[in-house]
Amino acid sequence: MTGNRVIVYKGPGQVAIETIDYPTLELPPEVVSGLGLHKSAPHAVILKLVATNICGSDQHMVRGRTTAPVGQTLGHEITGEVVEVGSDVLFVREGDICSVPFNIACGRCRMCNEGKTGICLNVNPARPGAAYGYVDMGGWIGGQAEYVMVPFADFNLLKFPDRDQALEKILDLTMLSDIFPTGYHGAYTAGVTTGSTVYVAGAGPVGLAAAFSAQLLGASAVIVGDMNADAAIDAVGFEARGHGDGALEAPATVLNDLMTLSRAGAGLGIPGLYVTGDPGGIDDAAQVGQIGVKLGLGWAKSHSFTTGQCPVKRYNRRLMNMILADKAHIAKAVNATRISLDEAPESYQAFDEGAATKYVIDPHGMVLA
Repeated sequence: MTGNRVIVYKGPGQVAIETIDYPTLELPPEVVSGLGLHKSAPHAVILKLVATNICGSDQHMVRGRTTAPVGQTLGHEITGEVVEVGSDVLFVREGDICSVPFNIACGRCRMCNEGKTGICLNVNPARPGAAYGYVDMGGWIGGQAEYVMVPFADFNLLKFPDRDQALEKILDLTMLSDIFPTGYHGAYTAGVTTGSTVYVAGAGPVGLAAAFSAQLLGASAVIVGDMNADAAIDAVGFEARGHGDGALEAPATVLNDLMTLSRAGAGLGIPGLYVTGDPGGIDDAAQVGQIGVKLGLGWAKSHSFTTGQCPVKRYNRRLMNMILADKAHIAKAVNATRISLDEAPESYQAFDEGAATKYVIDPHGMVLA
């Protein structure tokens, strides 16, 4: 193998497909130098991408709303076929079809042992937690590509038990890398249970996944807005806007609305992304992630808040079982649409313009129609 086609950020509003080196069983230079780890990664595998999805989090970078440099590779929602296995990998074989949690985790540190794989201590010298193809997340190559390297494979990979069944249900199973566990995490940590009335802010793919998850958890009513709830989920994040035509950005408005709408004692699940650096923020405070949240309101109503990356491994196996048992049809819930790798740039634009679609990239033509 001599090359690997991958989607790359080229500046605000622009992505392109470029050819980079075929992946090797080696850690990124940023991780090696920053954490003092060995370059060689015999614990890793190479995947041939079966499906990889465009995420709303990618759009924050593509809009120029993060500190992502030009040339940043993209893609953290990864499902693939194992084509090369490191010498220290014990339980994964060539030909296995696997889901890859978007959080990269070592499986050895205190956070991983506590199930907090979104803040692993050994995969990113800049901060706890890492992800494929994302700014400030350790320099890991993105998975909107033909091939990708996955480290600590025995720990990170979720192997599907039957190849043919997996390929038949791949549009559902590809959502296990991020969107389905993230939506479920938002609903679960908000305290959704039997008979709950749930408000979901944001009707994009994560919001729809959260609404679907709320139904799985037994909610009696799920209200999605793009109002008095037992649990509320922020699936919008820091690019929130005020109300009405022509409204300007108001990064705290969703959180403040949720606290206003939710009953006393409610839980707020916050899978929507908030950043520490936003060059396009509306003011100096917003540009460093400081927004006007009415914390006193939440405190007075005894609200609980759960923030941060979803620890995908906490949920993905159980959600896989729901899909394989025909109990969860998440692809339909989020309007999954298959595209080729070459169609990705135009699909990024359509998604940014509000297309009610979850785009699933099929680099090798392995997704069944």
